[in-house]
Amino acid sequence: MTNSMNFERLDQGEETARADLYGALATLLSAPPQQHLLDLVAASATDGDSVLQLAWADLVAACKQANAGQEAVREEYEHLFIGVGKPEVMLYGSYYLSGFLMEKPLAELRTDLRALGIERVQTVVESEDHIGTLCEVMRYLIASDDIVPASLATQKKFFADHLQPWAVRACDAIEAHPDANFYRPVARLARTFFEIEMQAFDMA
Repeated sequence: MTNSMNFERLDQGEETARADLYGALATLLSAPPQQHLLDLVAASATDGDSVLQLAWADLVAACKQANAGQEAVREEYEHLFIGVGKPEVMLYGSYYLSGFLMEKPLAELRTDLRALGIERVQTVVESEDHIGTLCEVMRYLIASDDIVPASLATQKKFFADHLQPWAVRACDAIEAHPDANFYRPVARLARTFFEIEMQAFDMA
């Protein structure tokens, strides 16, 4: 993964890397990671000195440390993002955009998801404006074989409408929380990636 992306010259390898990184963030932010994911990331290469590659290296190091304490990672996730009553850190777009959950931004998102033919899985508890869900939608838009969802214009609009206005703020909130240990490098990687995506979309 490079530190900057020119979409006009983006090859399939970079597209796959983007989709994979969105997928990894979706998994890490949607639920406590399973051991196989910690092992997979811990075994990843950490070559390169770009901002994104350094952020990835920090996550790899965190996963290596977490291999001996998966339960601690699970407890951290539940403490930060679930909790009793109001979570320590919110991961929902409506909260950052309107101050409340289940508000107008969520209704607008649902309209756009229907237009893309994306339906919520009934077994999923979180509303569609959860940051993990939105990362998974971006992964689908990049990796889809469907010409319309896979188009750059569709990716750019969805990102600009539903992630760009608030996702960096959520990452900053995670990083700033004193109880964030494993999830601090996760948030740093996500923020770095989102900022690169913003720059690349602006140049497209």
